[in-house]
Amino acid sequence: MTETLPVQPWMVHPATRAVMAALEAAGGEDCARFVGGCVRNALLRQPVSDVDIATTLEPPQVIAALEAAGIRAVPTGVEHGTITAVREGRPFEITTLRRDVETDGRRAVVAFTKDWAEDAARRDFRLNALYADEQGRLFDPTGGGVDDARRGAIVFVGDARTRIREDALRIARFFRFLAWYGRGEPDPEALAACAELAPLVETLSSERIAAELMKLLAADDPRPAVRLMDDAGVLRRLVPRATDLARFDSLVRIETEIMFEQEPLLRLAALLPDEPWVGVETAQRLRLSNGVRDRLESALGTEPRLVSWMSPREMRRIVYRLGARTFCDRVLLAWAGSDRPAAAVQWRALLPMARSWTPPTLPLSGDEVATAGVPRGPQIGAVLREVEAWWIDQDFPDDKLSVMERLKAVVQGMVY
Repeated sequence: MTETLPVQPWMVHPATRAVMAALEAAGGEDCARFVGGCVRNALLRQPVSDVDIATTLEPPQVIAALEAAGIRAVPTGVEHGTITAVREGRPFEITTLRRDVETDGRRAVVAFTKDWAEDAARRDFRLNALYADEQGRLFDPTGGGVDDARRGAIVFVGDARTRIREDALRIARFFRFLAWYGRGEPDPEALAACAELAPLVETLSSERIAAELMKLLAADDPRPAVRLMDDAGVLRRLVPRATDLARFDSLVRIETEIMFEQEPLLRLAALLPDEPWVGVETAQRLRLSNGVRDRLESALGTEPRLVSWMSPREMRRIVYRLGARTFCDRVLLAWAGSDRPAAAVQWRALLPMARSWTPPTLPLSGDEVATAGVPRGPQIGAVLREVEAWWIDQDFPDDKLSVMERLKAVVQGMVY
């Protein structure tokens, strides 16, 4: 008897029904099925973010079917059989059933097919080679996908080494899926194949590596998967400077204990040594954005030095200088790297204090400095900086008169 998924909101949404109806109008009943992550997550009663559809229709037929139904069709990957349908602002990635004709570990030449089993045979893991029709009836061509999903087993479709040689990114995906869905001991054949073929990941584009790595680090508890990745010799091929697994483990534990939001980027920083240039190098290697690069660089800074016993006044001085986000990043990394368990209460207390304090603005303008008799030019900035240093040292007094008195004292002491 065919197993049926429980009713899913995304499955009965009007936009989903419209897309499926358009395809079936062109190709007949059972020409289209939901596939991959949406089916797997529905089976596991987990949230579904993306709805992918597999179809026996070829790309020109898919485009014609969608346009005939008034649905926007975007040719996002026609050479690989993929068209994205957009209905009511919702995207649906529709891919023609296919089989690999030629692969080089990075990209594949495909041929279209109408055989569901052939399509399943070229997918990465059995739990991702699951299909479901509009009524929720499950199809498991490999015969192991449903059981794998429920057991938390990440098993390659067919021969693990063959699947990896088809696309080396599957090594990183293996550990990512372990982090998100794995339970118990990992599949020994899969793990051995990843270790044996680990050098292949160095042929991958930085963008593909970064996408998989950040998804892995976003899992609730990626520690076991990252440990296995390191043991298999994969981690340092992806991130050569990743050496501090102890701090990484501790950071994930701290985030869990204090229910702090999970930050994949900060978890990446925890794996790296406290050297700003390492953050820049890692970001460049992974082709991360400039904003992400700057955050990594700042998080791995060591000046000013943070200590768990700093006073609220000292905390404010550093937050003013670094900004609350960088301060909190460094506090979490310092806490995770601390060998003093008794200091945990102190480290923890710094976080809400920093996040709740709004750094004030120096109550003094360049025009006011000029009015006090300072010639316009570089000296205006020098006076502002000197008054600001005094103001910070006084713990940011909200007292315009005192600031103006300090300005007068600075101006009187200037040598022109």
